[in-house]
Amino acid sequence: MSDLIFVYGALRQGASNDWRMKSGRWLGPAEVKGTLVKITWYPGLVLEGETKVKGEVYEVGPDLLKELDLFEGIGLEDERNGEYHRVRAEVSLEGELREVWIYEWLKGVENYPKVASGDWLAQEGD
Repeated sequence: MSDLIFVYGALRQGASNDWRMKSGRWLGPAEVKGTLVKITWYPGLVLEGETKVKGEVYEVGPDLLKELDLFEGIGLEDERNGEYHRVRAEVSLEGELREVWIYEWLKGVENYPKVASGDWLAQEGD
């Protein structure tokens, strides 16, 4: 069984960890409403706000989903100290709403600079 996942930062094509997505099937560019913030070399997305956050949707199998969960710190013994959780959300993929998994940032947006464009790759060199 496969799942759909929306990636918006270091896992996107051309970003530093895009190699992790090689066994997934790229379905295309997508966007979701929320707030994108710059943590350090990677972003965090909170699914509150009106910015159209740009990303990509992949179809992934269970093995890749487990690998991505480990990379994002999901399944830690004490997830309260984690940075992300994996949640279901609707994104717009080629104008169609699709339900996907998203890694949502857990530590709020107050202490981080916002990425006003909603496009991590457009500002990653800052």
